[in-house]
Amino acid sequence: MSQVKTDPRVLRTRKLIMDSFMDLSGKKEFKDITIKDITTEAMINRATFYYHFEDIYDLLEKVLSEVLLINLNSQSYQQSGLNEETLVGIFKAITDFQMSLSNRCHRGYEDTIARIIRDHLEVIFYKMLTKQHPSDEEKTLKLTAIMLSWGMYGASVEWRRKPDESSPEEMIQFAIPFIKNGIGFEQ
Repeated sequence: MSQVKTDPRVLRTRKLIMDSFMDLSGKKEFKDITIKDITTEAMINRATFYYHFEDIYDLLEKVLSEVLLINLNSQSYQQSGLNEETLVGIFKAITDFQMSLSNRCHRGYEDTIARIIRDHLEVIFYKMLTKQHPSDEEKTLKLTAIMLSWGMYGASVEWRRKPDESSPEEMIQFAIPFIKNGIGFEQ
């Protein structure tokens, strides 16, 4: 099966639209950004915008997903095992991503941001768990990946509320012994 190559002009235009949106989001609230603002900033027409994105919400989701993937550098995490270093690195990437959004699109779009983060983390954790536990049941690994992704996201939200109390690395270090060794349920 041959792989279709994307025209470099299409990729450049898509990046130009995304960069223009990011620039505008540093100056305006998301709710105040219009397609006209984006097309003016990118020096393109409306039809070109709609060739690349369905609407402004599609653009928001694609930009956030791409930025998060860059922060997570997900390919390298998917190749490594689920260990302390990986957990710290992922948590740091998520908190960096969250802080980069604090002045931009955060207000009013927490649910979209949360879903994007959790979905990407779930995929990463599932691939890592499958690699480390290939004989375990798929349903169990998926549920574990979901729990890890929601927990990691929840901890990052908690850190964002009080970023001056500890660094992301310090915060995640408190939980790692329990993640590694279990909670130690009473019998």
